[in-house]
Amino acid sequence: MKILNSKLQMDLKEGNLIRLDLGSGQRARKGFYSVDHIDLDGIDVVADLNKPLNLIPDDCVEYIFSNHAFEHIDDLLTLMREIYRITIKNGTVEIVVPHFSNIYGYSDPTHVRFFGLFSMYYFVSPQKQPKTRQVPAFYTDVRFNIQSINIEFYKLSFLDKIFSRGISKVINQNIIWQEFYERRLASLYHARQIRYIMDPDK
Repeated sequence: MKILNSKLQMDLKEGNLIRLDLGSGQRARKGFYSVDHIDLDGIDVVADLNKPLNLIPDDCVEYIFSNHAFEHIDDLLTLMREIYRITIKNGTVEIVVPHFSNIYGYSDPTHVRFFGLFSMYYFVSPQKQPKTRQVPAFYTDVRFNIQSINIEFYKLSFLDKIFSRGISKVINQNIIWQEFYERRLASLYHARQIRYIMDPDK
């Protein structure tokens, strides 16, 4: 791991809260420090997200964002532990990843996993999981609170834009409809991605 941006080094030294875009590539979210495993132009931190982020102190991040990066991570449990460690209590963790019904996701040979409605509930205490379905939480002791989950659809064509708006509104009204979509409809009408917004349960 290597911090390239001197401003970030100063923020960490002074104890200022920071925002990180994990797996950003060269197009980091505005207002966020970019983190990627390749030393590209504009990257603030070079880091392998499969390994500990050992230059980032505990409880120094107020917002973590990641867009289509977690599907490339082999050691997701280690990454989630690091996110928990560096994010402050009540901080925001926003993760956008391909939904498992995204057929284009299977074309990328670097994708190692897909995500669904309950993927992040494996990091939630059993008593805080939805009553409709509970998943094991014994793989790790780090815990998050789920603020929202949104299944998002393609908007590539005119028909996509027409159908996706209505379908998205119905499906994302609650977890019951989301689970019904995944069990009964996902093979017929594919989702593009799923967006989780969480905070560390500290």
